[in-house]
Order: sequence, then structure tokens, then C-alpha cells
Amino acid sequence: MTDDERSGAAGPKRTVYCEDALAWLDARPVLAGCSVVASMPDVSEFPSLTVPQWKDWFVGAAARVLSRVPEDGVAVFYQSDVKKDGAWVDKGYLVSKAADAAGFETLWHKVVCRRTPGTVTFGRPAYSHLLCFSKGLKADAGKSTADVLPEAGEVTWTRGMGLSACLVACRFILEQTRTRTVVDPFCGHGTALAVANALGMDAVGVELSRKRARRARNLQATWNGSKLVLLSGAGGGEDSPDAPDEA
Repeated sequence: MTDDERSGAAGPKRTVYCEDALAWLDARPVLAGCSVVASMPDVSEFPSLTVPQWKDWFVGAAARVLSRVPEDGVAVFYQSDVKKDGAWVDKGYLVSKAADAAGFETLWHKVVCRRTPGTVTFGRPAYSHLLCFSKGLKADAGKSTADVLPEAGEVTWTRGMGLSACLVACRFILEQTRTRTVVDPFCGHGTALAVANALGMDAVGVELSRKRARRARNLQATWNGSKLVLLSGAGGGEDSPDAPDEA
């Protein structure tokens, strides 16, 4: 199940597949001309797995995502840690573990604040990791951006990647790679896809939920002067406030 949208005849293209992300990746070779922006599923979405089993799944899934990234592209992961049985699960470490094993280097590791620094969050993550990896690309130090983002930006649902974080990821892809298609294999409501399109790049998303896939096809981001905003009414939450923080 796919859907294509264009902003005008020569505008950026968006395709959304409603299917399992890993099966979709397994059915394809290296995604030439593409970079990846991904936020992978939380342990809470796998009630039948123990935490150690989910960690193994997570590292393996990250490896499969990385295996489809071309040498001239990057993979950007947005992940929030989770506390289970009194101990933190560091998703930034798990993604880095997969990247190191696959021969990728870390181009940057940013912290995205979810709460005002100094706030006590009682077992909820106060920040998210934003990590960028590549096999063949080196980042231009002269184009460096802040390592700490004061906020994630607007979100369309509690598990979604924030608009500001998406913009940092997609702008880096635009400015420092030759790839011009952004692939989000766990696209949720499609904020990364909308941001990529707003920057003039094509976008491909994969989402298992039909409802979220429909939203991912329709969500739009537009420039209001120098500020990127999501169009009012595009998206909309569907989870309780206690839902995990990312897909």
C-alpha cells in the first residue's frame, strides 16, 4: 500500500508504505541516493519480550537499518532512554553498538532537551539522543551545529519525533550529503517526511499502522518566514499521556 504526493509538478515526492519496516528493508538492496532518519520502537511495544531480549532485537533492527544506508549517506537516530525495573536502558548506546559493529563512524551525537535543564523527572527521560552515523562521509566542521538542542520542537503525538530535531537531521542531510531522499522506516505520523519535503527533498516512509500511515501521507510542514511549522490540524495525537516517547 503506497501513496505519492507532489507539491506541484516538479515538487518533492512522498511515498508511504503501510507494512512492517524490517520486512520492507529486507526486501530491498542498499537504498542508493538515500539517507535514513529513524526512531525505533520502545520496549513497551514488545510485551512478550524480556528487556534483554528486546535489547537484542533493538540492536539487530538498528543493524538492518544501517545495512541499507549507502556509503555517501547517513543514518540519524532519535531515541529516548527508558527506565525498567529501576535501571536505565541507554538507547543511544544500543544504536552506537550496532553502528560500530557495522563499520559506521559517529559524525555527531546531540542531546535534545525534553524538559528544562535542572528539572527532576522521576524516572522519565529529560532528554533524547540524536545520533548521526556514516560509513564514508565526514562532517564539515565549519558547518557544525549545536550539540544541545533546547527543545525537541512541535510533536503530533506522544511518540513522535519533534519538529526541531527533524529539521536538524534533514538539514544536515541536505547540506552535507549528496543524498536527496530521506527514508524513515518507522515514520509514525510522518514529521521527518514533512520536513524533508519542506526542504525540497523526496521522502519515503514505512508505517505498520494504517491510521498512522494515512496521517504520514498528509502531514505538511511549511515555512512561516524563517520558521518551519506544521500545518494546523495535520496529524493529531492518538495516545494517552503515559504512552512511550517514540515509535
